[in-house]
Amino acid sequence: MKTNLHLLPEKRILHAARIPPRVALERCRGQTLTEFLVVALALIPLYLLMPMIAKYQDIAHGVQMASRYVAFEAMIRNDAQSTWKSEAQLAGEVRRRFFSNSDAAIKTNDVAGDFTAHQNPFWRTPDDKPLIAKFDPDVSLSFGPDSRPTHADAFTAADDGTPFNKIAGVVPFKVAEEIGVKSRGIYTANVTVKLANLPAGLKSYESFDAIDLSMTRHTSLVIDGWGAKDPEMVESRIDKTLLVPAKELRRIKPVVNPAITIFEMLEIPGSKLGELDFWRDVVPADRLKNPNSR
Repeated sequence: MKTNLHLLPEKRILHAARIPPRVALERCRGQTLTEFLVVALALIPLYLLMPMIAKYQDIAHGVQMASRYVAFEAMIRNDAQSTWKSEAQLAGEVRRRFFSNSDAAIKTNDVAGDFTAHQNPFWRTPDDKPLIAKFDPDVSLSFGPDSRPTHADAFTAADDGTPFNKIAGVVPFKVAEEIGVKSRGIYTANVTVKLANLPAGLKSYESFDAIDLSMTRHTSLVIDGWGAKDPEMVESRIDKTLLVPAKELRRIKPVVNPAITIFEMLEIPGSKLGELDFWRDVVPADRLKNPNSR
């Protein structure tokens, strides 16, 4: 068979244009099939992995939400406000409310069980086994940058109390500590979830059957804001000589009581200096809505 290599480039093009269309189509048919098979070899495993990637992303979102829940719980339940919610109780709430079935009711002391009714039906392996094999210990809670077991370990030291305490040279106490402003630093909550490996022997999931995947998310907050649960607690915190100098009048009140009584009878402003409860912002009883009324 003669070749056309001896022809000039412009003549070679004219010669190729004389090839019948049917013959040209048959020559390309095998090439198209080959290209499709090469692309399919790369895309089919990706398509098969997409459901698993979606499950991993969903679990990762749940881990992030769980760490936020623990951190924000610490803002309202801590030793400055009342008492800490125990680490075991928090772990149980996280497992039940964030990693069990999505329609789980929010109930006190409700614990997630390792059975189908409490497992998330979406978080399952290709052979229909749960990605979270056991809620305890596969879902765990820790505190602080070193992942320690208690609330006391959750704080990273900071100098947020320094501006207040620097005037300790002027007054004989540390102002921040005196008025109840704690300076323990940043509180960090960690939630970790260990996931089961995918079943071995499936070509599409190779390398996912032995990765021992775990996810950890952190949330950090400054939980020691200066707040109080009632007016009495506010008074107890600011009832300091530095903030309320008139507090010293209480010491001599028995001596000057007659004069103070006259001032109080005349309702002269300033006669209640040092008596914080007099200045308490309280809603009068007749302004409160009757819970029985509509």
